[in-house]
Amino acid sequence: MMHEGRVVGDGSWELNVLVTDLKAERKLRVDGDMSIGNVMIKLVESLDVAMDWSDHGFWWPQRNMWLLRTHWTLDKCGVQADAQLHFTPTHKNLRVQLPDLQLVDLKVDFSYMAFNAIMNVCAMLGIRHPEELSFMKKVDERTLKRGEKRGSFKKKKGEKYSSPASSANNSDASYPTTPTPSMMDGTLTTPRSASMPGSPYRSGPLTPGTPLTPGTPSGYNTYPRVPSYNGTSPVSSSYSLSSFPDSPYSDGSNISALSISPAKPSSEAVATLHRPKNYVDRARLNSLWLNSSRSLMEQGIRENDIILLRFKYYSFFDLNPKYDAVRINQIYEQAKWSLLTEGIECTEEEAMMFAALQLQVNLQSAMPQPDMNNANDSTDDIDAALTDLQVSLEGSAKNSAAGDITQIPELADWLRFFKPKKFTLKSYKRYWFTFKDTHLAYYHSPEEASGAPIMRVNLRGCEVTPDVNISSEKYCIKLLIPSTEGMNEVWIRADSETQYARWMAACRLAAKGKTMADATYESEVQSITNFLGLQHPKEPVPSVNVSNINIEPQDFVSQRHVKKFKAKSLTARILEAHANVANLALMEAKLNYIRAWQALPEFGITHFVVRFRGNKKEDLLGVAFNRIMRMDLHTGDALKTWRYNSMKHWNVNWEVKEVLVQFEDEQVSFACLSADCKIVHEFIGGYIFNSMRSKDQNQTLNEELFHKLTGGWETI
Repeated sequence: MMHEGRVVGDGSWELNVLVTDLKAERKLRVDGDMSIGNVMIKLVESLDVAMDWSDHGFWWPQRNMWLLRTHWTLDKCGVQADAQLHFTPTHKNLRVQLPDLQLVDLKVDFSYMAFNAIMNVCAMLGIRHPEELSFMKKVDERTLKRGEKRGSFKKKKGEKYSSPASSANNSDASYPTTPTPSMMDGTLTTPRSASMPGSPYRSGPLTPGTPLTPGTPSGYNTYPRVPSYNGTSPVSSSYSLSSFPDSPYSDGSNISALSISPAKPSSEAVATLHRPKNYVDRARLNSLWLNSSRSLMEQGIRENDIILLRFKYYSFFDLNPKYDAVRINQIYEQAKWSLLTEGIECTEEEAMMFAALQLQVNLQSAMPQPDMNNANDSTDDIDAALTDLQVSLEGSAKNSAAGDITQIPELADWLRFFKPKKFTLKSYKRYWFTFKDTHLAYYHSPEEASGAPIMRVNLRGCEVTPDVNISSEKYCIKLLIPSTEGMNEVWIRADSETQYARWMAACRLAAKGKTMADATYESEVQSITNFLGLQHPKEPVPSVNVSNINIEPQDFVSQRHVKKFKAKSLTARILEAHANVANLALMEAKLNYIRAWQALPEFGITHFVVRFRGNKKEDLLGVAFNRIMRMDLHTGDALKTWRYNSMKHWNVNWEVKEVLVQFEDEQVSFACLSADCKIVHEFIGGYIFNSMRSKDQNQTLNEELFHKLTGGWETI
């Protein structure tokens, strides 16, 4: 019996395909040896519709996967007669909510791994360093409220975990859902690039009459794509939105909408914000991050869905006002909303300082701003290079003043000391302290400093937390010092801002393993001094007219601070704090806001509820740019810290869904209860990746290395 020139009974069968553009179903007579590419050609020829099909691909809903390797056969992909494939465009409309709560509609490739999609979105929006951002699913309060009762993070009975390394149903482990990206001559090529000879990815048009060799990809592509972002430094290559012709912002007409946000977003957008009540609530939010190694469609994102674009890694590299107007603004907006929703806490004085900076940004945003693009490129680059050279030479210049360039600066002064214990009153005692290398010691008097100290500790790897109140002249440094028993807590109190700034800077550098001979010591001291200076109350500046500005306190400080004061009193305090920053330009105000945000004790710590191996109770895990911490679930206090510089390797045990981290002296194992363990692994790997960036390297964004460090498929 013959059918379409084939003998029925020869092993062929009918494949059901839904063409989503036409909303039409087609049945194709195929066999297991037919390649995906040939099935596409046969389908297009049967449609007999004159249109460009180059952006289309096969989506397999039952397996939740794309069939992108056009030279693979149906048998190799696991496609059988019961399969229902969708022939659908890979580029679809996506509604992206930016950190400033604005929504932009963009065409995004839903077959790309999420990391690739983020790179292209950032390119279209003019945001450099896309490796710092990621996608989050929209906050669903009902989902977040699940598991509020203790123990609800446990795996549900009958629940089946699926590894991101395999397909959603894990029924065809041989077909990779996350193909490894390719690198050619240091230039990033996207997963379906045709520039690589013999590439297994489809990248060309599939219009009727296209000369295709059976089982091979086409050699050209007519679909306009966003150029690959090469991640080069602006020193070596100019950067402008016109480099991305597919961007809706390429003509610059809409760039102000991203670099200068509305002072007050819509009430609907504000209503979508989640206001965490405790550390567990913060941890639940981090379950919404998308897997960077899987495509949007594989993670349940569909056309016209709203997705959140946020800065995921709090290690902002090379913030340059000339090239990063959009990036700086979006970082500022994310910082602002994290404070207003109490995602990160601050003191009352700090809240007034942030409110004052926000008010200054609002005032300056309504004024004409200088065009940063008209500045002389070469002059700016030379000035920047000279500044870097000057900073790098500062430390050695100061040390050579005494004729000995190997001499490390020391600190010695009277400070007050307290070691908190349960059921004891806060009683500080005055001692003579010395600070040398990374070691802190104290004595009864200066005369005893030549002998044995009362206590001497190495601050390398410790946690340094400020506890400052300007109005009450409280300048306290809280130190959590690692020991075999855990973390020993000691408090040191300075008598003045100047004394506090120098000792605080020394402690921060020592925690990183650096001494006061480091070139960044003086700049760290200056940064602390500036931060404190912004919190000093001043009389409002008469030259700055704020009388016509309607200040609604709830738009400038969080609800916790709003409840403490009457609106009129709070407005007066904000205006009083504004006198400190009234002369700042727009970009300066935003950068000062970001620096002050970075100086907060809780900055950059991403929380997860975990259970460490061998423990029955739940703990809080904090992941930061240079360390991970075991923390108290209720208070957020650090119980133990592990630094990345002492880490040997880390990986995921997918069988038991456990993250394993090997340090120089111990191994840490924990199961993540508030999110998929892949998210935790990705945070650690992402921070390691970002720490490898350097201004000295004119390098491309190494996508392959990013996936190796964040993927979790094997031990690093």
